Amino acid sequence: MNILVCDDDKEITDAIKIYLDNEGHHVFKAANGLEALDIVEENEIHLVIMDIMMPQMDGIRATIKIREEKNIPVIMLSAKAEDTDKIIGLNMGADDYITKPFNPLELIARVRSQLRRYTTLGSLETKSNIYKTGGLIIDDESKTVAVDGDEVRLTPVQYKILKLLAANAGRVFSIDEIYERVWKETAFCSENTVAVHIRKIREKIEINPKEPKYLKVVWGIGYKVEKI
Repeated sequence: MNILVCDDDKEITDAIKIYLDNEGHHVFKAANGLEALDIVEENEIHLVIMDIMMPQMDGIRATIKIREEKNIPVIMLSAKAEDTDKIIGLNMGADDYITKPFNPLELIARVRSQLRRYTTLGSLETKSNIYKTGGLIIDDESKTVAVDGDEVRLTPVQYKILKLLAANAGRVFSIDEIYERVWKETAFCSENTVAVHIRKIREKIEINPKEPKYLKVVWGIGYKVEKI
């Protein structure tokens, strides 16, 4: 696999390259976000390991740019361990997060996990009963939901709501429309009923339910699943 390692600390990129070389990967190196974007544009990259704090363009902005065109896994690196940094990175499109200094075995395990998920997704793209956006995958054949490779257990009603929105990612559904499609009856005082289920779904699929990445409210209109 082709892996891009982006960090302004040359010792770190050189060390990670050694670990990944031993795993049989081909490694590209970049010292800032701008170099990383050029490499992703010119080469077939299967995974990115991206530092957050870098000159010229930081890892957050570079990840946002990559996500505009690519759905390849991104693992964030940072010397900070605060939860806010983790949440920001993951909400901006990163798939995983690891704090420096890191254990090489842990990094390799995370790389393997993300590549496994990425290659599995590639084999699913031709199936019409698979709905995916970012790391959220709904398999309507097996009635399963996974987020970043981890299975999420939903009630039948929660599943129907999420499937409706994910199958039409980017489209906003009114509360009444969601109720009528899921409950198969005319909406009557449906706002609270739908809102409760939406809250429960968010608690299960979002890293930070108060700042959702997938299931979002459009104030005064309804809800949608973000198209990532």
